[in-house]
Amino acid sequence: MTKGEKNGKKVDLDSVDLDKMEELTTENPGLIEYAHTLGSALVKPEDQGKIKARAVAAMHEQTDMQVKQIFDQMKLLANQANEIKKRVEVSERIYRSKMSFEPLIGKTYYLYEREDDTDLLSLIAPSEWGRSKSFSKFVAEVKLLADHTWEVKSEE
Repeated sequence: MTKGEKNGKKVDLDSVDLDKMEELTTENPGLIEYAHTLGSALVKPEDQGKIKARAVAAMHEQTDMQVKQIFDQMKLLANQANEIKKRVEVSERIYRSKMSFEPLIGKTYYLYEREDDTDLLSLIAPSEWGRSKSFSKFVAEVKLLADHTWEVKSEE
C-alpha cells in the first residue's frame, strides 16, 4: 500500500483543506468537549440529569439516616424522662407511706398497699411475710438513691 492509500482506496491529499484542519485542533485539548484527534478517546458529555439524580438520592439517604439517629435519641430521652417521672411518683408515694424506720441510701425496701388504701414501706420481702401479712397488695421493690428518689427494681 502506498502513501495516500487506505483500504485499497486512494486518498487525494490535495483535496484536504489544511486551514480547516487547524480549526479542528486546539492548544488546550483538555478543555474541548469532543475528541481532539482521530486517535483520542471518545468524549461523551455527561448526562447531568443522572448525575443530579444520584447526588439527590445520596443526599436523601444520608439525611434519612441522620433523622433516624435523631429520632432514636429522642425516643431514648423520652424514655429517660418517663423513668424519672415514675421515680418521682414512686418517691412521693413512699414518702406519704407509713414507715417505722429511717431508710438508708443504697438499700432495698418493699412497698405494699394496705386494705385501707394506705401504703407501707417495709424491710420484709413478700416471700418473707409468712401468714401474718399486714398488707393487701405488693406494689414494688425499691432502692433508695443518693438523690432521695427511689429506683423501682421490680413491680407487681
